[in-house]
Amino acid sequence: MKLVIVGGVAAGASVAARARRVDEFAEIVVLEESGNVSFANCGLPYHIGGVIEDRSSLLLRTPAGLRASLDIDVRVSSRVTSIDPTAHTVSVRDLVTGKEYEESWDKLALCPGASPFRPDLPGVDHPGVMVLRTIEDMDAIKARVDQIVADPNRPRHAVVIGAGYIGLEMAENLHARGLAVEIVEMDEQVMPPLDKELSVPVENHLRAHGVALHLGTSAEAIRADADSMTVELASGRHLRTSLVILSAGVRPNTELAVAAGLALGPRGGITVDRHMRTSHPDIYAAGDVVEVEHTVLGGSWIIPLAGPANRQARVAAENIFGGDREYRSSQGTSIVKVFDMVAGGTGATEKQLRADGVAYLRAHVHPSGHATYYPGTSQMDVKCLYSPDDGRILGAQITGFDGVDKRLDVFATAIRLGATVYDLEELELAYAPPFGAAKDATNMIGFLAADTLRGELHSWFSTDYPENCAGARVIDVRSPKDFNRWHIPGAENVPLPTIRAASADWDRNVPLRLYCAVGFRSYVAYRALSQRGFTDVSTLMGGLKTFRAWHHVAPDHVPDPVVPDIPYPEDEEPHQAM
Repeated sequence: MKLVIVGGVAAGASVAARARRVDEFAEIVVLEESGNVSFANCGLPYHIGGVIEDRSSLLLRTPAGLRASLDIDVRVSSRVTSIDPTAHTVSVRDLVTGKEYEESWDKLALCPGASPFRPDLPGVDHPGVMVLRTIEDMDAIKARVDQIVADPNRPRHAVVIGAGYIGLEMAENLHARGLAVEIVEMDEQVMPPLDKELSVPVENHLRAHGVALHLGTSAEAIRADADSMTVELASGRHLRTSLVILSAGVRPNTELAVAAGLALGPRGGITVDRHMRTSHPDIYAAGDVVEVEHTVLGGSWIIPLAGPANRQARVAAENIFGGDREYRSSQGTSIVKVFDMVAGGTGATEKQLRADGVAYLRAHVHPSGHATYYPGTSQMDVKCLYSPDDGRILGAQITGFDGVDKRLDVFATAIRLGATVYDLEELELAYAPPFGAAKDATNMIGFLAADTLRGELHSWFSTDYPENCAGARVIDVRSPKDFNRWHIPGAENVPLPTIRAASADWDRNVPLRLYCAVGFRSYVAYRALSQRGFTDVSTLMGGLKTFRAWHHVAPDHVPDPVVPDIPYPEDEEPHQAM
Protein backbone atom coordinates (compact mmCIF):
# COMPACT_ATOMS: atom_id res chain seq x y z
CA MET A 1 0.00 0.00 0.00
CA LYS A 2 1.23 3.47 -0.89
CA LEU A 3 -0.42 6.38 0.90
CA VAL A 4 0.17 9.95 -0.23
CA ILE A 5 -0.94 12.74 2.10
CA VAL A 6 -1.46 16.31 0.90
CA GLY A 7 -0.73 18.61 3.83
CA GLY A 8 1.51 17.95 6.80
CA VAL A 9 0.25 20.01 9.73
CA ALA A 10 -2.45 18.92 12.22
CA ALA A 11 -4.55 16.51 10.18
CA GLY A 12 -1.91 15.46 7.67
CA ALA A 13 0.77 14.69 10.23
CA SER A 14 -1.75 12.77 12.33
CA VAL A 15 -2.88 10.68 9.35
CA ALA A 16 0.75 9.82 8.66
CA ALA A 17 1.62 8.94 12.25
CA ARG A 18 -1.47 6.79 12.80
CA ALA A 19 -1.06 5.13 9.42
CA ARG A 20 2.43 4.01 10.36
CA ARG A 21 1.21 2.54 13.64
CA VAL A 22 -1.52 0.66 11.77
CA ASP A 23 0.72 -0.63 8.96
CA GLU A 24 4.45 -0.91 9.51
CA PHE A 25 5.17 -1.76 5.87
CA ALA A 26 3.14 0.86 3.99
CA GLU A 27 4.90 3.50 1.93
CA ILE A 28 3.81 6.86 3.34
CA VAL A 29 4.59 10.16 1.59
CA VAL A 30 3.64 13.56 3.03
CA LEU A 31 3.64 16.59 0.70
CA GLU A 32 3.59 19.91 2.56
CA GLU A 33 3.60 23.24 0.76
CA SER A 34 5.14 25.29 3.58
CA GLY A 35 8.67 24.88 4.84
CA ASN A 36 7.66 23.09 8.04
CA VAL A 37 5.63 20.08 9.05
CA SER A 38 3.64 19.25 12.18
CA PHE A 39 4.11 22.64 13.80
CA ALA A 40 2.08 24.07 16.67
CA ASN A 41 0.07 26.67 14.76
CA CYS A 42 -2.05 27.47 17.83
CA GLY A 43 1.09 28.76 19.54
CA LEU A 44 2.21 31.14 16.79
CA PRO A 45 0.78 34.38 18.29
CA TYR A 46 2.59 33.73 21.56
CA HIS A 47 6.02 33.60 19.94
CA ILE A 48 5.30 36.95 18.29
CA GLY A 49 4.39 38.35 21.71
CA GLY A 50 7.45 36.86 23.40
CA VAL A 51 5.54 34.52 25.69
CA ILE A 52 6.99 31.49 23.93
CA GLU A 53 10.61 32.54 23.54
CA ASP A 54 12.04 29.41 21.93
CA ARG A 55 10.89 29.27 18.31
CA SER A 56 12.03 25.66 17.96
CA SER A 57 9.54 24.56 20.62
CA LEU A 58 6.77 25.19 18.07
CA LEU A 59 8.30 22.69 15.64
CA LEU A 60 6.81 19.51 17.03
CA ARG A 61 8.29 17.24 14.38
CA THR A 62 10.82 17.67 11.57
CA PRO A 63 11.02 15.77 8.29
CA ALA A 64 14.21 14.12 9.46
CA GLY A 65 12.66 13.19 12.78
CA LEU A 66 9.59 11.64 11.13
CA ARG A 67 11.85 9.67 8.80
CA ALA A 68 13.95 8.42 11.69
CA SER A 69 11.15 7.53 14.10
CA LEU A 70 8.29 6.50 11.79
CA ASP A 71 9.93 5.89 8.41
CA ILE A 72 7.73 8.53 6.75
CA ASP A 73 8.87 10.35 3.62
CA VAL A 74 8.06 14.01 4.39
CA ARG A 75 8.69 16.55 1.64
CA VAL A 76 8.30 20.19 2.62
CA SER A 77 8.12 23.09 0.14
CA SER A 78 6.23 20.70 -2.12
CA ARG A 79 3.07 22.04 -3.71
CA VAL A 80 0.55 19.59 -5.15
CA THR A 81 -0.78 21.27 -8.29
CA SER A 82 -3.32 18.69 -9.44
CA ILE A 83 -4.86 15.30 -8.74
CA ASP A 84 -5.66 12.65 -11.33
CA PRO A 85 -8.19 10.34 -9.65
CA THR A 86 -8.25 7.95 -12.63
CA ALA A 87 -4.49 7.50 -12.94
CA HIS A 88 -4.05 7.64 -9.15
CA THR A 89 -1.34 10.30 -9.36
CA VAL A 90 -0.68 13.81 -8.09
CA SER A 91 1.41 16.47 -9.78
CA VAL A 92 3.98 18.08 -7.50
CA ARG A 93 6.15 21.17 -7.79
CA ASP A 94 9.26 21.52 -5.62
CA LEU A 95 9.13 25.17 -4.58
CA VAL A 96 12.87 25.30 -3.89
CA THR A 97 14.21 23.77 -7.12
CA GLY A 98 11.21 24.34 -9.39
CA LYS A 99 11.24 20.66 -10.36
CA GLU A 100 7.87 19.15 -11.31
CA TYR A 101 7.05 15.46 -11.10
CA GLU A 102 4.24 12.91 -10.76
CA GLU A 103 3.70 10.88 -7.60
CA SER A 104 1.57 7.74 -7.70
CA TRP A 105 -0.70 6.56 -4.88
CA ASP A 106 -2.97 3.71 -3.92
CA LYS A 107 -4.79 5.83 -1.35
CA LEU A 108 -4.78 9.62 -1.08
CA ALA A 109 -5.51 11.73 2.02
CA LEU A 110 -6.37 15.40 1.46
CA CYS A 111 -5.42 17.52 4.46
CA PRO A 112 -4.55 20.91 2.94
CA GLY A 113 -6.27 22.85 5.72
CA ALA A 114 -7.63 26.34 5.22
CA SER A 115 -6.23 29.75 4.32
CA PRO A 116 -6.88 33.14 5.92
CA PHE A 117 -9.50 35.13 4.08
CA ARG A 118 -8.06 38.17 2.31
CA PRO A 119 -10.81 40.66 1.48
CA ASP A 120 -10.67 42.38 -1.89
CA LEU A 121 -9.63 45.82 -0.65
CA PRO A 122 -7.49 48.53 -2.21
CA GLY A 123 -4.04 48.19 -0.65
CA VAL A 124 -4.57 44.71 0.78
CA ASP A 125 -1.38 43.53 -0.97
CA HIS A 126 0.81 46.05 0.86
CA PRO A 127 3.72 44.21 2.58
CA GLY A 128 2.57 45.59 5.92
CA VAL A 129 -0.76 43.75 5.59
CA MET A 130 -0.13 40.28 6.96
CA VAL A 131 -1.86 37.03 7.90
CA LEU A 132 -0.90 34.37 10.44
CA ARG A 133 -1.20 30.74 9.44
CA THR A 134 2.28 29.24 9.09
CA ILE A 135 5.70 29.42 10.71
CA GLU A 136 6.80 31.61 7.79
CA ASP A 137 3.91 33.99 8.49
CA MET A 138 4.91 34.12 12.15
CA ASP A 139 8.53 34.89 11.32
CA ALA A 140 7.52 37.68 8.94
CA ILE A 141 5.14 39.30 11.44
CA LYS A 142 7.66 39.07 14.26
CA ALA A 143 10.37 40.62 12.08
CA ARG A 144 8.09 43.53 11.18
CA VAL A 145 7.13 44.06 14.82
CA ASP A 146 10.81 44.08 15.73
CA GLN A 147 11.39 46.78 13.12
CA ILE A 148 8.46 48.86 14.35
CA VAL A 149 9.64 48.71 17.94
CA ALA A 150 13.18 49.67 16.94
CA ASP A 151 12.26 52.55 14.57
CA PRO A 152 11.29 55.79 16.34
CA ASN A 153 9.88 57.21 13.09
CA ARG A 154 7.20 54.53 12.75
CA PRO A 155 3.94 54.57 14.69
CA ARG A 156 4.00 51.88 17.35
CA HIS A 157 0.56 50.87 16.24
CA ALA A 158 -1.24 47.86 14.77
CA VAL A 159 -4.71 47.28 13.36
CA VAL A 160 -6.23 43.80 13.67
CA ILE A 161 -9.09 43.18 11.24
CA GLY A 162 -11.33 40.53 12.73
CA ALA A 163 -12.18 39.91 16.39
CA GLY A 164 -12.34 36.13 16.41
CA TYR A 165 -10.04 33.91 18.44
CA ILE A 166 -6.86 34.50 16.43
CA GLY A 167 -7.56 38.21 16.13
CA LEU A 168 -7.88 38.59 19.89
CA GLU A 169 -4.77 36.53 20.55
CA MET A 170 -2.83 38.68 18.11
CA ALA A 171 -4.17 41.87 19.72
CA GLU A 172 -2.97 40.72 23.12
CA ASN A 173 0.47 39.72 21.88
CA LEU A 174 1.03 42.86 19.82
CA HIS A 175 0.02 44.87 22.88
CA ALA A 176 2.61 42.90 24.86
CA ARG A 177 5.27 44.08 22.39
CA GLY A 178 4.42 47.69 23.14
CA LEU A 179 2.16 48.44 20.18
CA ALA A 180 -1.10 50.35 20.49
CA VAL A 181 -3.77 48.06 19.03
CA GLU A 182 -7.11 48.77 17.41
CA ILE A 183 -9.51 46.00 16.40
CA VAL A 184 -11.94 46.31 13.49
CA GLU A 185 -14.87 43.88 13.39
CA MET A 186 -17.83 43.84 10.99
CA ASP A 187 -20.06 42.23 13.60
CA GLU A 188 -21.52 44.29 16.43
CA GLN A 189 -19.44 42.34 18.95
CA VAL A 190 -16.06 40.76 19.47
CA MET A 191 -15.91 36.98 19.32
CA PRO A 192 -18.81 36.48 16.87
CA PRO A 193 -18.84 32.72 17.65
CA LEU A 194 -20.28 33.58 21.09
CA ASP A 195 -23.64 35.10 21.94
CA LYS A 196 -23.59 38.83 22.58
CA GLU A 197 -23.96 38.85 26.35
CA LEU A 198 -20.89 36.62 26.67
CA SER A 199 -18.83 38.93 24.45
CA VAL A 200 -19.49 42.14 26.38
CA PRO A 201 -17.23 41.26 29.36
CA VAL A 202 -14.43 40.52 26.89
CA GLU A 203 -14.99 43.88 25.17
CA ASN A 204 -14.81 45.68 28.51
CA HIS A 205 -11.61 43.82 29.38
CA LEU A 206 -10.00 44.74 26.05
CA ARG A 207 -10.86 48.41 26.51
CA ALA A 208 -9.52 48.32 30.07
CA HIS A 209 -6.16 47.27 28.58
CA GLY A 210 -6.19 50.13 26.10
CA VAL A 211 -7.29 48.18 23.03
CA ALA A 212 -9.64 50.29 20.91
CA LEU A 213 -12.63 48.55 19.33
CA HIS A 214 -14.37 49.50 16.10
CA LEU A 215 -17.43 47.24 15.99
CA GLY A 216 -20.12 47.05 13.36
CA THR A 217 -17.83 48.47 10.69
CA SER A 218 -15.35 47.23 8.12
CA ALA A 219 -12.10 48.22 6.46
CA GLU A 220 -12.76 49.82 3.07
CA ALA A 221 -9.21 50.56 1.92
CA ILE A 222 -5.58 50.57 3.05
CA ARG A 223 -3.52 53.55 1.86
CA ALA A 224 0.28 53.52 1.97
CA ASP A 225 2.25 56.45 3.41
CA ALA A 226 5.99 56.99 3.60
CA ASP A 227 6.55 55.11 6.83
CA SER A 228 3.06 53.84 7.67
CA MET A 229 -0.38 52.92 6.34
CA THR A 230 -3.86 54.33 6.84
CA VAL A 231 -6.80 51.97 7.23
CA GLU A 232 -10.01 53.64 6.07
CA LEU A 233 -13.15 52.33 7.79
CA ALA A 234 -16.72 52.32 6.55
CA SER A 235 -17.58 54.35 9.64
CA GLY A 236 -15.44 57.21 8.30
CA ARG A 237 -12.59 56.71 10.76
CA HIS A 238 -9.00 56.64 9.47
CA LEU A 239 -6.46 54.61 11.45
CA ARG A 240 -2.77 55.39 10.90
CA THR A 241 -0.75 52.29 11.57
CA SER A 242 2.46 50.37 10.87
CA LEU A 243 0.99 46.87 10.74
CA VAL A 244 -2.31 45.34 9.67
CA ILE A 245 -3.19 41.79 10.66
CA LEU A 246 -5.96 40.18 8.63
CA SER A 247 -7.88 37.81 10.87
CA ALA A 248 -11.29 37.76 9.23
CA GLY A 249 -11.75 34.01 9.16
CA VAL A 250 -10.47 31.17 7.00
CA ARG A 251 -11.59 29.43 3.82
CA PRO A 252 -11.05 25.70 3.15
CA ASN A 253 -8.40 24.93 0.55
CA THR A 254 -10.65 22.98 -1.81
CA GLU A 255 -9.12 23.95 -5.16
CA LEU A 256 -7.48 20.55 -5.70
CA ALA A 257 -10.66 18.72 -4.72
CA VAL A 258 -12.82 20.81 -7.05
CA ALA A 259 -10.45 20.27 -9.99
CA ALA A 260 -10.44 16.54 -9.29
CA GLY A 261 -14.25 16.41 -9.36
CA LEU A 262 -14.75 15.60 -5.68
CA ALA A 263 -18.10 16.52 -4.15
CA LEU A 264 -18.35 19.60 -1.94
CA GLY A 265 -20.88 20.24 0.78
CA PRO A 266 -23.30 23.16 1.13
CA ARG A 267 -20.78 25.21 3.12
CA GLY A 268 -17.97 24.81 0.59
CA GLY A 269 -15.95 22.08 2.31
CA ILE A 270 -15.16 18.62 0.99
CA THR A 271 -17.97 16.13 1.55
CA VAL A 272 -16.91 13.07 3.54
CA ASP A 273 -18.81 10.18 5.10
CA ARG A 274 -18.30 9.06 8.68
CA HIS A 275 -15.27 7.06 7.56
CA MET A 276 -13.73 10.33 6.26
CA ARG A 277 -13.99 9.00 2.71
CA THR A 278 -14.70 11.52 -0.06
CA SER A 279 -16.89 10.90 -3.11
CA HIS A 280 -13.93 8.96 -4.58
CA PRO A 281 -13.48 5.56 -2.89
CA ASP A 282 -9.69 5.84 -2.67
CA ILE A 283 -9.50 9.47 -1.52
CA TYR A 284 -9.98 10.49 2.09
CA ALA A 285 -9.94 13.95 3.67
CA ALA A 286 -9.65 15.42 7.16
CA GLY A 287 -9.16 18.69 9.01
CA ASP A 288 -10.17 22.24 8.20
CA VAL A 289 -11.03 21.36 4.60
CA VAL A 290 -13.95 19.00 5.31
CA GLU A 291 -17.59 19.29 6.31
CA VAL A 292 -18.76 17.03 9.13
CA GLU A 293 -21.93 16.48 11.13
CA HIS A 294 -22.58 18.83 14.04
CA THR A 295 -23.21 17.20 17.41
CA VAL A 296 -26.22 19.44 18.09
CA LEU A 297 -27.28 21.14 14.88
CA GLY A 298 -28.51 19.66 11.63
CA GLY A 299 -26.59 19.45 8.40
CA SER A 300 -22.85 19.49 7.78
CA TRP A 301 -20.48 22.14 9.11
CA ILE A 302 -16.92 23.34 8.65
CA ILE A 303 -15.36 23.45 12.13
CA PRO A 304 -11.68 24.41 11.75
CA LEU A 305 -10.21 23.32 15.08
CA ALA A 306 -7.11 21.29 15.91
CA GLY A 307 -8.83 18.76 18.17
CA PRO A 308 -11.40 17.61 15.60
CA ALA A 309 -8.74 17.63 12.88
CA ASN A 310 -6.56 15.20 14.81
CA ARG A 311 -9.45 12.86 15.62
CA GLN A 312 -10.68 12.90 12.02
CA ALA A 313 -7.15 12.06 10.88
CA ARG A 314 -7.00 9.09 13.19
CA VAL A 315 -10.29 7.74 11.83
CA ALA A 316 -9.21 8.30 8.22
CA ALA A 317 -5.89 6.50 8.71
CA GLU A 318 -7.48 3.43 10.24
CA ASN A 319 -10.10 3.17 7.52
CA ILE A 320 -7.54 3.65 4.75
CA PHE A 321 -5.97 0.43 5.96
CA GLY A 322 -9.19 -1.56 6.19
CA GLY A 323 -10.62 -0.41 9.49
CA ASP A 324 -14.23 0.44 10.27
CA ARG A 325 -13.97 3.49 12.52
CA GLU A 326 -16.46 6.37 12.43
CA TYR A 327 -16.10 10.07 13.09
CA ARG A 328 -19.57 10.95 14.30
CA SER A 329 -19.59 14.71 14.80
CA SER A 330 -17.88 17.89 15.93
CA GLN A 331 -19.32 20.25 18.52
CA GLY A 332 -16.92 23.18 18.17
CA THR A 333 -15.45 23.32 21.67
CA SER A 334 -13.06 26.27 21.78
CA ILE A 335 -11.43 28.61 24.27
CA VAL A 336 -9.32 31.76 24.15
CA LYS A 337 -7.19 33.77 26.55
CA VAL A 338 -7.61 37.55 26.30
CA PHE A 339 -5.13 39.21 28.67
CA ASP A 340 -6.28 37.93 32.09
CA MET A 341 -9.72 36.84 30.89
CA VAL A 342 -10.80 33.50 29.43
CA ALA A 343 -13.78 32.87 27.15
CA GLY A 344 -15.08 29.89 25.26
CA GLY A 345 -17.99 27.75 24.25
CA THR A 346 -19.12 24.30 23.20
CA GLY A 347 -22.07 22.97 21.26
CA ALA A 348 -24.57 25.36 19.69
CA THR A 349 -25.00 29.05 20.43
CA GLU A 350 -28.36 30.74 20.78
CA LYS A 351 -27.81 32.43 17.42
CA GLN A 352 -27.23 29.07 15.75
CA LEU A 353 -30.20 27.38 17.41
CA ARG A 354 -32.49 30.21 16.38
CA ALA A 355 -31.21 30.11 12.79
CA ASP A 356 -31.61 26.33 12.69
CA GLY A 357 -35.15 26.42 14.08
CA VAL A 358 -34.26 24.37 17.15
CA ALA A 359 -36.40 24.92 20.26
CA TYR A 360 -34.36 25.80 23.34
CA LEU A 361 -34.39 27.30 26.81
CA ARG A 362 -31.53 29.25 28.39
CA ALA A 363 -30.05 29.66 31.83
CA HIS A 364 -27.53 32.22 33.12
CA VAL A 365 -25.57 32.15 36.36
CA HIS A 366 -22.67 34.24 37.64
CA PRO A 367 -20.83 32.13 40.22
CA SER A 368 -17.24 32.56 41.29
CA GLY A 369 -14.43 30.40 40.00
CA HIS A 370 -13.88 28.96 43.46
CA ALA A 371 -15.04 29.58 47.02
CA THR A 372 -15.35 33.34 47.51
CA TYR A 373 -13.68 33.26 50.93
CA TYR A 374 -10.50 31.84 49.37
CA PRO A 375 -8.41 34.58 47.67
CA GLY A 376 -7.98 34.93 43.95
CA THR A 377 -11.38 34.38 42.41
CA SER A 378 -13.97 36.44 40.56
CA GLN A 379 -17.34 36.05 38.89
CA MET A 380 -17.87 34.03 35.75
CA ASP A 381 -20.62 34.53 33.17
CA VAL A 382 -22.08 31.09 32.44
CA LYS A 383 -24.80 30.45 29.86
CA CYS A 384 -26.36 27.09 29.12
CA LEU A 385 -28.83 26.24 26.36
CA TYR A 386 -31.00 23.16 26.74
CA SER A 387 -33.98 21.39 25.23
CA PRO A 388 -37.44 22.30 26.57
CA ASP A 389 -38.57 18.73 25.91
CA ASP A 390 -36.12 16.60 27.83
CA GLY A 391 -33.49 19.00 29.23
CA ARG A 392 -30.73 17.76 26.92
CA ILE A 393 -27.81 20.19 26.92
CA LEU A 394 -27.44 21.92 23.56
CA GLY A 395 -24.64 24.39 24.22
CA ALA A 396 -22.73 26.34 26.84
CA GLN A 397 -20.57 29.45 26.91
CA ILE A 398 -18.44 30.93 29.69
CA THR A 399 -16.37 34.04 30.23
CA GLY A 400 -14.40 34.77 33.36
CA PHE A 401 -10.97 34.51 34.89
CA ASP A 402 -10.37 31.40 36.97
CA GLY A 403 -11.95 28.00 36.43
CA VAL A 404 -13.47 28.69 33.02
CA ASP A 405 -11.68 25.87 31.21
CA LYS A 406 -12.65 23.10 33.58
CA ARG A 407 -16.35 24.05 33.56
CA LEU A 408 -16.28 24.29 29.78
CA ASP A 409 -14.81 20.80 29.62
CA VAL A 410 -17.60 19.50 31.85
CA PHE A 411 -20.21 20.96 29.51
CA ALA A 412 -18.36 19.62 26.46
CA THR A 413 -18.32 16.13 27.95
CA ALA A 414 -21.98 16.38 28.92
CA ILE A 415 -22.99 17.36 25.38
CA ARG A 416 -20.92 14.56 23.87
CA LEU A 417 -22.62 12.01 26.15
CA GLY A 418 -26.12 13.39 25.58
CA ALA A 419 -26.52 14.50 29.19
CA THR A 420 -29.38 16.65 30.48
CA VAL A 421 -29.63 19.50 32.96
CA TYR A 422 -30.98 16.94 35.42
CA ASP A 423 -27.62 15.18 35.14
CA LEU A 424 -25.86 18.46 35.92
CA GLU A 425 -27.73 18.61 39.22
CA GLU A 426 -26.17 15.31 40.22
CA LEU A 427 -22.57 15.85 39.11
CA GLU A 428 -20.08 15.16 41.88
CA LEU A 429 -17.05 17.27 41.05
CA ALA A 430 -13.72 17.88 42.78
CA TYR A 431 -14.08 20.48 45.51
CA ALA A 432 -11.74 22.30 47.84
CA PRO A 433 -11.84 26.08 48.46
CA PRO A 434 -8.93 26.89 46.08
CA PHE A 435 -10.59 24.98 43.23
CA GLY A 436 -14.36 25.29 43.33
CA ALA A 437 -17.44 25.37 45.50
CA ALA A 438 -19.51 22.69 47.18
CA LYS A 439 -22.21 23.56 44.65
CA ASP A 440 -20.24 23.95 41.43
CA ALA A 441 -21.15 26.36 38.66
CA THR A 442 -22.30 23.41 36.55
CA ASN A 443 -24.52 22.22 39.42
CA MET A 444 -25.97 25.72 39.68
CA ILE A 445 -26.94 25.72 36.01
CA GLY A 446 -28.51 22.31 36.54
CA PHE A 447 -30.57 23.49 39.52
CA LEU A 448 -31.78 26.57 37.67
CA ALA A 449 -32.66 24.79 34.43
CA ALA A 450 -34.23 21.76 36.08
CA ASP A 451 -36.41 23.96 38.30
CA THR A 452 -37.57 25.76 35.15
CA LEU A 453 -38.50 22.48 33.46
CA ARG A 454 -40.34 21.33 36.57
CA GLY A 455 -42.38 24.53 36.56
CA GLU A 456 -40.90 25.67 39.86
CA LEU A 457 -39.20 28.75 38.40
CA HIS A 458 -40.45 31.41 35.98
CA SER A 459 -37.99 33.90 34.56
CA TRP A 460 -38.01 37.03 32.45
CA PHE A 461 -35.15 37.80 30.09
CA SER A 462 -33.08 40.85 29.23
CA THR A 463 -33.53 40.27 25.50
CA ASP A 464 -37.29 40.71 25.82
CA TYR A 465 -37.12 44.02 27.72
CA PRO A 466 -39.05 46.34 27.84
CA GLU A 467 -41.98 44.45 26.33
CA ASN A 468 -41.96 41.84 29.11
CA CYS A 469 -42.31 44.55 31.75
CA ALA A 470 -45.32 46.29 30.18
CA GLY A 471 -48.14 46.50 32.72
CA ALA A 472 -46.01 44.94 35.45
CA ARG A 473 -44.45 46.23 38.64
CA VAL A 474 -40.67 46.02 38.30
CA ILE A 475 -39.20 45.29 41.73
CA ASP A 476 -35.51 45.76 42.58
CA VAL A 477 -34.77 43.68 45.68
CA ARG A 478 -31.25 45.02 46.25
CA SER A 479 -30.27 47.47 48.98
CA PRO A 480 -31.24 51.16 48.69
CA LYS A 481 -27.54 52.00 48.22
CA ASP A 482 -27.27 49.71 45.20
CA PHE A 483 -30.63 50.86 43.87
CA ASN A 484 -29.63 54.53 43.98
CA ARG A 485 -26.43 53.84 42.05
CA TRP A 486 -28.24 52.34 39.09
CA HIS A 487 -31.53 50.63 38.41
CA ILE A 488 -33.91 49.74 35.62
CA PRO A 489 -36.14 52.69 34.71
CA GLY A 490 -39.45 52.65 36.55
CA ALA A 491 -38.33 50.04 39.07
CA GLU A 492 -39.39 50.14 42.71
CA ASN A 493 -36.89 49.37 45.44
CA VAL A 494 -38.15 46.74 47.86
CA PRO A 495 -35.07 45.19 49.55
CA LEU A 496 -35.28 41.44 50.03
CA PRO A 497 -35.46 41.56 53.87
CA THR A 498 -38.63 43.70 53.59
CA ILE A 499 -40.36 41.92 50.71
CA ARG A 500 -42.63 39.69 52.79
CA ALA A 501 -44.07 42.49 54.89
CA ALA A 502 -44.17 45.02 52.06
CA SER A 503 -46.11 42.71 49.75
CA ALA A 504 -48.85 41.92 52.24
CA ASP A 505 -51.32 44.41 50.72
CA TRP A 506 -50.18 44.18 47.06
CA ASP A 507 -52.68 43.19 44.37
CA ARG A 508 -52.01 39.51 43.70
CA ASN A 509 -53.14 39.84 40.08
CA VAL A 510 -50.68 42.57 39.05
CA PRO A 511 -47.65 41.02 37.30
CA LEU A 512 -44.34 41.30 39.17
CA ARG A 513 -40.92 41.39 37.50
CA LEU A 514 -38.17 40.91 40.08
CA TYR A 515 -34.44 41.48 39.69
CA CYS A 516 -31.19 41.90 41.60
CA ALA A 517 -27.49 41.87 40.72
CA VAL A 518 -26.96 38.30 39.54
CA GLY A 519 -30.25 36.57 40.24
CA PHE A 520 -29.99 35.02 43.69
CA ARG A 521 -31.80 37.56 45.87
CA SER A 522 -34.58 37.97 43.31
CA TYR A 523 -34.91 34.16 43.21
CA VAL A 524 -35.42 34.08 46.97
CA ALA A 525 -38.00 36.87 46.61
CA TYR A 526 -39.65 34.94 43.79
CA ARG A 527 -40.04 31.85 45.98
CA ALA A 528 -41.55 33.92 48.77
CA LEU A 529 -44.02 35.78 46.56
CA SER A 530 -45.05 32.85 44.38
CA GLN A 531 -46.11 31.02 47.54
CA ARG A 532 -48.10 34.04 48.69
CA GLY A 533 -50.63 33.83 45.89
CA PHE A 534 -49.15 36.15 43.27
CA THR A 535 -50.35 34.82 39.94
CA ASP A 536 -47.73 36.31 37.59
CA VAL A 537 -44.29 36.69 39.14
CA SER A 538 -40.91 36.07 37.52
CA THR A 539 -37.25 36.76 38.22
CA LEU A 540 -34.70 38.28 35.83
CA MET A 541 -32.50 35.50 34.49
CA GLY A 542 -28.86 36.40 35.18
CA GLY A 543 -29.79 39.62 36.99
CA LEU A 544 -28.35 43.01 36.12
CA LYS A 545 -25.04 41.39 35.23
CA THR A 546 -26.68 39.93 32.14
CA PHE A 547 -29.09 42.85 31.65
CA ARG A 548 -26.24 45.36 31.29
CA ALA A 549 -24.80 43.36 28.43
CA TRP A 550 -27.93 44.14 26.43
CA HIS A 551 -29.15 47.50 27.75
CA HIS A 552 -27.32 50.66 28.71
CA VAL A 553 -30.45 52.52 29.75
CA ALA A 554 -30.55 55.50 32.10
CA PRO A 555 -32.49 55.32 35.38
CA ASP A 556 -35.32 57.80 35.43
CA HIS A 557 -34.06 59.90 38.35
CA VAL A 558 -30.31 60.18 37.78
CA PRO A 559 -29.06 62.50 34.99
CA ASP A 560 -26.24 61.32 32.74
CA PRO A 561 -25.38 58.18 34.67
CA VAL A 562 -22.18 56.24 34.21
CA VAL A 563 -23.40 52.71 33.63
CA PRO A 564 -21.03 50.26 35.34
CA ASP A 565 -19.81 47.39 33.22
CA ILE A 566 -19.60 45.01 36.16
CA PRO A 567 -21.49 44.83 39.44
CA TYR A 568 -20.26 46.95 42.34
CA PRO A 569 -18.69 45.00 45.20
CA GLU A 570 -21.89 45.58 47.17
CA ASP A 571 -23.75 43.69 44.45
CA GLU A 572 -21.92 40.48 45.19
CA GLU A 573 -24.32 37.80 46.30
CA PRO A 574 -23.92 34.40 47.92
CA HIS A 575 -23.80 31.77 45.19
CA GLN A 576 -26.02 29.15 46.70
CA ALA A 577 -28.23 26.46 45.26
CA MET A 578 -31.38 27.68 43.57
